[in-house]
This record gives sequence, C-alpha cells and structure tokens, in this order.
Amino acid sequence: MDGRAGSIPRTRRRRRPLAAAAALAVGAAGTLVLGAPQARAAAPGAKDVTAVLFEWNFASVAKACTDELGPDGYGYVQVSPPQERIQGSPWWTGYQPVSYRIGSRLGDRAAFRSMVETCHAAGVKVVADSVINHMTNGSGTGSAGSSYTKYDYPGTYSSADMDDCRSEVTDYQDRWNVQHCELVRLADLDTGEEYVRKTIAGYLNDLLSLGVDGFRVDAAKHIPADDLAAIKARLTDPNAYWKQETIYGAGEAVQPTEYLGTGDAQEFRYAWDLKRVFTGEKLAYLKNFGEGWGYLPAGKASVFVTNHDTERGGPTLTYNDGAKYTLAHVFMLAWPYGSPDVHSGYAFTDKDAGPPNNGQVNACYTDGWECQHAWPQIAAMVKWRNTAGSAPVGDWWDDGANAIAFGRGARAYVAINHASAPLTRTFQTSLPAGGYCDVQSGRGVTVDGSGRFTATLAPDTALALHTGARTCGTGTTATGASFHVGATTVPGQNIYVVGDQGALGGWNTGAALKLDPAAYPVWSLDVPLPAGTAFAYKYLRKDAGGAVTWESGANRTATVPADGKVALSDTWRD
Repeated sequence: MDGRAGSIPRTRRRRRPLAAAAALAVGAAGTLVLGAPQARAAAPGAKDVTAVLFEWNFASVAKACTDELGPDGYGYVQVSPPQERIQGSPWWTGYQPVSYRIGSRLGDRAAFRSMVETCHAAGVKVVADSVINHMTNGSGTGSAGSSYTKYDYPGTYSSADMDDCRSEVTDYQDRWNVQHCELVRLADLDTGEEYVRKTIAGYLNDLLSLGVDGFRVDAAKHIPADDLAAIKARLTDPNAYWKQETIYGAGEAVQPTEYLGTGDAQEFRYAWDLKRVFTGEKLAYLKNFGEGWGYLPAGKASVFVTNHDTERGGPTLTYNDGAKYTLAHVFMLAWPYGSPDVHSGYAFTDKDAGPPNNGQVNACYTDGWECQHAWPQIAAMVKWRNTAGSAPVGDWWDDGANAIAFGRGARAYVAINHASAPLTRTFQTSLPAGGYCDVQSGRGVTVDGSGRFTATLAPDTALALHTGARTCGTGTTATGASFHVGATTVPGQNIYVVGDQGALGGWNTGAALKLDPAAYPVWSLDVPLPAGTAFAYKYLRKDAGGAVTWESGANRTATVPADGKVALSDTWRD
C-alpha cells in the first residue's frame, strides 16, 4: 500500500462473463449473504431472510433487531467485519484487517457481545462478515491500536505466514494465480499452513464464544476449498452457518460449485439478471428463474438484489432505481429460489465514502441512511415469505410482458405490475376464501369461494396477500385512501398530499402529509378515513427550504368505499 487508503483500486474481483463482467468493478474485499434452507448446517426454520446492515455500528444493529428486524420476521442480521481494521473513513477499511481484535468505529468487544445478545432476544441470529483471505498492506496503527507493516502483524502473523506470490492477481484462468497471489495488493495469507489455519479458526471461535451464529467468508474464491474445509473443521461448532463469496466467472479456473461441500455460495448471476430483466426485458421471462437459468442449486444459493460492492459498481439495481429496485425485492422475497439478503446501507456520491456518523444510525431516512430493510414494501414481504414457507409456485399468470402474478400454494399470492399503465383483472389463486390485507397497499381484498379476486394495480406497484394477514391492522379491514402519484423530483424535494379533511391537513400546507418515495417515481401513502367519506385533495412539492409548489389544475376528489381503501393512481400535473 502506498499510504493512501483511497488509492486502492475498486476493481477488486475477477474476470466475469461479458454480460456482467464490466459491471462489477468495486470493493476492496467484501460482500455478503445468507443461506439456503435445505443446505444450512444450523437451519433457521421458516425465517431465511437476512438484513445486511452494512457499516452500521453495533449499538445501531442492536436497536434495529429490537425495533424492526425481530418484529418484521427477519431470521438473520449480517454485521460488517468486526475485527480491527486500518484507520480511515472509506467503507473498505473494514476489509483490510490488521489483527483479529474486535475494535473499530463499529464498536468494541463489549458492544459486539451486547449486540449479539440483544438480537438473539429479538429472535434474530447474527452472522459476522469474516475477512480471512488476507491482511492489509502498508504500515501504520490499526483501529484498536495495533502497529503493523505489510507482511508483519505483531502477535498475529509474520512474513512466513504469507503466500509465496508477492504480486497482484492477474489471471483468473490460472487457479494458482487466483489463490496464491495478492488480491489488489493485499497481503495474502497462506491458508495451507497449519499455523494460519489455527489462527483463523481461533478468531472465528472467539466470535462463536460471543454468540455469533455463522459467518460470511469474504473473498472465498481466493482460498482453496480444501483450506476452508480444514479451517471450518477446527471450529468449536463445525455446524455453524458458513456462507462463501465466490463470484461466478465464465471460463474461470475457480468456480462457485467447488465450495458447495463447505457451505452455501452467493449467486451473483441472480442479481445481474434481475437488473437486466427489470431494466429492459420482460418480467414474464422470470417464470423459471433460478436453476432453470443455469444457477447454483436452490438449496445452496444465497441471493440478493444488490450488495455493498455491486451498488457501487453498476452491475445491479440500487436504491437510486426507484420502483425497479423495490419491485425486484418484492419478487425476490416471493420467489422460492435461494435465501435472500436485503442490503441496508446509506446514500453516497463518492463510491469510497464511509458511513454517516461513523456508523451511528440515529433514525432511518436521516443523515443519508437508506434503511432498505425497513421500507414498507420490502419489510411486508418478509412475513409474506415466512408464511409461504416451502409451498411451491402455482397459479402463474403473465401478460407476456411486464405484469406477472403467482401463488405459493394455498398460503400466499403476489402480483407485480411493472408496466406503464394500470392493470385491472380478476386473479385466480389457491387461497382460502375470505378477507385479506394487501400488505403492499394496506387495502382490503376479498377472495371468493373459487379463489378469485379482482383488483387494480397502479403502474410500478405490487399486490401481496398471505394467510397471516387476513385483515389490515386490528379488528376489521381498515378503510381510507391509498395515494399513489407519479412525480419526478430533484435532490431535496419531496411530494406531499393535502386535502379538505383533518386527516389530510385541512388544506394547511404545513400539515400536508409526506408521501413515501420507495417506488420512485411513484410516491405513495395510505391514510385512514371513515367509510363513505367524500374528500378533495391535491399534491404539492416542497424543497429543502420548505418552499411549496402546488400541482396545477382543479382539486381532485374521491370517496372512501364501505370496505377497504380507495386506490388513487395519479400523475403530477405540471
């Protein structure tokens, strides 16, 4: 290392198939994932969704477990690497260890232990992102006070513990080059050496002693599978969950399938292809998504819409992609292939930027924290997935283009409209007859004795029913208005609704209700109103300084039905 942390290239990985290769050009060494039900050593039961709280400090992770992850049904939380790292603000400092002490801006050993205990109390298991392929380079003092130079990390490793190749990995058709040379010049550990294996296992065993439930192995492709098996065999709990980052590359010497005997593998092609389908192809193509597309076996695959590497490199959808991003998550959480990760990070313009407030999350949607795990459309699908369980796909329907629907046995049903026009149809399900809550909109839906219901989906929205949500809220099905308006904004602007009812601000712009941009450019909000209420409303835009711009035209009007919510699919009027 030349002494400037930011100078380490972000083109960290391997050559990959042309469709995806050019895309993934980021990261100093880290991604994440979690598991597959049939393949887990420590089965999570019905809850297989992982919230990846990227660069959240341990205290913030603990609070999220209590406030959101446990109640929303997440089975796991993944935390960023807890070991001592190089100093500096960029996110990738976490993937350059200088020792295996627990101590960084994320918190110390006591904070880590407290976080694990708190998450367990909330019913959420903890997976630690683990960097064991390499150390850092250069020299300095680490985040917990350890001194180091490249190839010499006192108390941990010396030059004799490093691989013989002291040059950068350059040829992904050469197995030896990939697994013995240096990933972006980081000091490569000789994981075939007994001392190194014992030291790595000692670190992982220390995390197990603090209650960790499993590990995500960073840069696993650069470690021979036999070496990883030997390290795992030394664990005090050899059945601890083991998930490996092994990025697929067509024609490469090292393939993800080599690692399936040790644990699960992250299926990058899943995310690459979701971006392509949601951006320029047809959702109808997803009818056999998964093994039918040549992917890893479903029971050994970990899947995601984006992760911290790919959202910086371009090969996958990101939080900036609005409705495409949200709907891709709805599909992933509904579709029974692999086990899903929901990346939850922060906004950035500099791809090297570290987390706001050094990882302290005071509140979601502030200070740049995106909190994707808590987006209503995404969080609602976690319980949907838990309810669907192992039920197979059935009742598939598509329009040959960008509207699809399918069920999961008699337990759950989802419809996605990624078209530019509203979709109205009668859907055939296998659900039991009766009332349901559409967990995407909060509207009540009635399924008849033949398993059918009729609904209208606004452009770029979804509808999701499951047997665990028969009513909206408590008691009877909620009534009110479900606002959806297509409106573009610039940074600092938000869309609001105001109207003639007290619940709508009484035409007071200061009391106007902010709509949710999770499906941008569609802004949405559900507002409870009594059945039969006739009301007038209008949309307005506010900028960061509070200046108000009304949409043009006359006041809009609507009436709340006797049961459920009136669905309003509007377009901003300039």
